[in-house]
Amino acid sequence: MYSSINSQGVLEDIYQDLYRILYLCCFLKIEARILMYQQVEIKVAPEFVSDEAYQFSLIGDSLGMNPSAFSARLVKRSIDARRFPAHYLLRFDVFTDMVPDPEPALLSEFKDVSEAPEVLIIGAGPAGYFAALDLIALGLKPVIFDRGKDAQTRRRDLRAIQQFGIVNPDSNYCFGEGGAGTYSDGKLYTRSNKRGEILRPLKLLVEHGASPDILVDAHPHIGSNKLPKVIANIRETILHHGGQVHFDAKLTDIILRDGEVKAVRINDKKEYKCDTLILATGHSARDIFYLLHQKNILIEAKAFALGVRIEHPQGLIDKIQYKQSPRSEHLPASSYKLVTQVGEKGVFSFCMCPGGLIVPSATSPGELVMNGMSMSRRDSPFANSGTVVTVSEGEVKGYDDAGPLKLLEYQKMVEQSLFDKGDGSQKAPGQRLTDFFNRKISASIQENSYIPGVYSAPLHKWLPTMIYEPLRQAVKDFGRKMNGYFTEEALVVATESRTSSPVRIPRDKESLMHPQVRGLFPCGEGAGYAGGIISAAMDGEAVAKAVANYKTKR
Repeated sequence: MYSSINSQGVLEDIYQDLYRILYLCCFLKIEARILMYQQVEIKVAPEFVSDEAYQFSLIGDSLGMNPSAFSARLVKRSIDARRFPAHYLLRFDVFTDMVPDPEPALLSEFKDVSEAPEVLIIGAGPAGYFAALDLIALGLKPVIFDRGKDAQTRRRDLRAIQQFGIVNPDSNYCFGEGGAGTYSDGKLYTRSNKRGEILRPLKLLVEHGASPDILVDAHPHIGSNKLPKVIANIRETILHHGGQVHFDAKLTDIILRDGEVKAVRINDKKEYKCDTLILATGHSARDIFYLLHQKNILIEAKAFALGVRIEHPQGLIDKIQYKQSPRSEHLPASSYKLVTQVGEKGVFSFCMCPGGLIVPSATSPGELVMNGMSMSRRDSPFANSGTVVTVSEGEVKGYDDAGPLKLLEYQKMVEQSLFDKGDGSQKAPGQRLTDFFNRKISASIQENSYIPGVYSAPLHKWLPTMIYEPLRQAVKDFGRKMNGYFTEEALVVATESRTSSPVRIPRDKESLMHPQVRGLFPCGEGAGYAGGIISAAMDGEAVAKAVANYKTKR
């Protein structure tokens, strides 16, 4: 028999051996999991972009494996057209000896909140709706008010401005369910690099009817013909879980007491009590900025961009970008992104709409505002893009009396000035691009996508000099960067002025609450914290979490 000392030594040796074995097992298990998953990127010709068997054979060749030995999941799809011929880059997560479990639906975490504490939201755009979805997930009841109409009913007012030049100030291309993005292309691209945060709103869109393609495309897009249904489905989710959505419900006052939100007044009639208010009214709700300024609630002037829409034949852009004409049936309508510096002024393309249309986006009678949109198929024969110049507070003269509304008043002046030079309709002034550069009135205006019509006009005289001159130099530079861009086939139409809000509603970086008013949470594009559908949705989600945190601490 072992002595007690020897027994203790043996036990220690056994324990050490067991520890080594357990460590080795854990190490091998980790190594096995590493070997069971990796990413592979392959290059395929456009005609093979939907051929899964061919793609798996390429993955197998890359890994030296038989395609039957692994499973793969597409995680990113992009087009590389830098060299001829254009091709797709496909990135896959590849798994061997295992198949990952599908992730649970985000909607599965939603509970009934009909009896939960209320949070009022002004605006049913992406910021407002995604704030509402996150509030439900957090156990709070969203109550949404929007000045406009639901997405389906809103179409009548879009037809009225397109066909008859009638502008409904509460229901148009900017105002109504889904906000400006609903009928303005449905692009989902954002420059944010926080991939996890981007995926959540994309997944929610898919769970509400959007194509799963948006989860993998480098430049995801839904289309103005399909996005309204997705938006309506989000509304049904909010209602189903106990939230409320009110249309034709315009915010006309915010009731404050002792520096805290106490209630809102809707349509100058009914008051709704609240202790938390998410203000997500969009970049064109000028009446909200006027209301805040009138009530001495701090707002700030914010740089924005102003310019024109430039439209080319889509076939020309395809020829430039893909170096083929006509383009392959397996390639989408091509796009571009251009930027240059003219002196101290930045000039850039904005909201480029391949296979799209130019649409009238005025929010009040007596103004001309252009925007672009595309259907899901992007099959219009035209391609258009905003081409705009940065406008900062210091360079705008003569509006100092407007205080923080200085840039808003300048923006409004340009829109109204262009309208006043027309015939009182939504017809837009235009010039061929080469004439725009050469300061000449165009002898004719080519066929184009703008339904109200375009008439020949001296935009080189009508646009402010601080806008025209940088644009004039920029389009020539763009022609050097994209051979064929600078052409008489291109049409310039004014004005593109609603790229972003000319006002910021300040908020604390940590609490996301207004620094002067407790319970007021500025949100989205209108407050100056987003620039598109996905960034607005992400901001809505961030604000919802801030509201929940605030209510927990009260």
